[in-house]
Amino acid sequence: MTAPALSIPTTPLADGTAFPLLGLGTGNPKGSEGAEVVAAALREGYRLVDTAAQYGNEAAVGEGVRRSGIDPAEILVTTKIAGGDQGRDAARLGFSESLRRLGLPSVALLLIHWPNPSRGLALDTWRTLVDLKEEGLAQHIGVSNFRPEQLQELFDATGVWPEVNQIQFSPALPRQTSLAFHREHGIVTEAWGPLGGREGVGEQFALRRVAEKHGATTSQVTLRWIRDQEVVAIPRSSNPERRRQNAELDQLVLDDQDRALLASLDLGEDAAWDSREHEEW
Repeated sequence: MTAPALSIPTTPLADGTAFPLLGLGTGNPKGSEGAEVVAAALREGYRLVDTAAQYGNEAAVGEGVRRSGIDPAEILVTTKIAGGDQGRDAARLGFSESLRRLGLPSVALLLIHWPNPSRGLALDTWRTLVDLKEEGLAQHIGVSNFRPEQLQELFDATGVWPEVNQIQFSPALPRQTSLAFHREHGIVTEAWGPLGGREGVGEQFALRRVAEKHGATTSQVTLRWIRDQEVVAIPRSSNPERRRQNAELDQLVLDDQDRALLASLDLGEDAAWDSREHEEW
């Protein structure tokens, strides 16, 4: 018997577009195996898929979209401009190569992957993204790993706020300053690394205690905590059962005691990668 399709709640982008609160992060595996992971997740009910030029798997993601049998118009594919493709003309060329690899005429969401301040090209890149949206090649535009002051610079120069900022975000890195800034300016927060693997969140006693209390997995508790803040999460998983568990959170309700325990995991802002210094090209 086929399991019923997953029902994933949404949050509105600035223009009111419904954006899924859970998507599929990608990276590994690649090739045909990666394409099948994407296709399977889409058949299960996922509709948001995250990739990037830097990941080297855009072709697999595009193939997964085609293999899924789902109407491409229903699928929200995100990709990102790599650091080496920043700049007015380079960003356009880099994005055209992303579209070629994806085999798509456009994407739902296009992001600048990192600010890379030493290059001084983030603003020119943002201007190109604004143009690409006006041309219909990207339905929505945003950034990844930008701090509030870096977001402000984009707006001050163009009058256009990013619609999404994808940042490192988990119970160990709750990023309250960024989250508040995003909410003030109508920017949707999207969490990469939501399960806190780099920070060892899954091994923490406080999280395991909450999970045991609710008869849930530590991943489910973490994703419920993220969803409760209307933050989008894009965990990676090649396991169908885990993908389903990650989406089935309606029966899991966290209380104040749970939230207090999870707050104890906060490592502080300094534990997050600092995009004033960390750069990826």
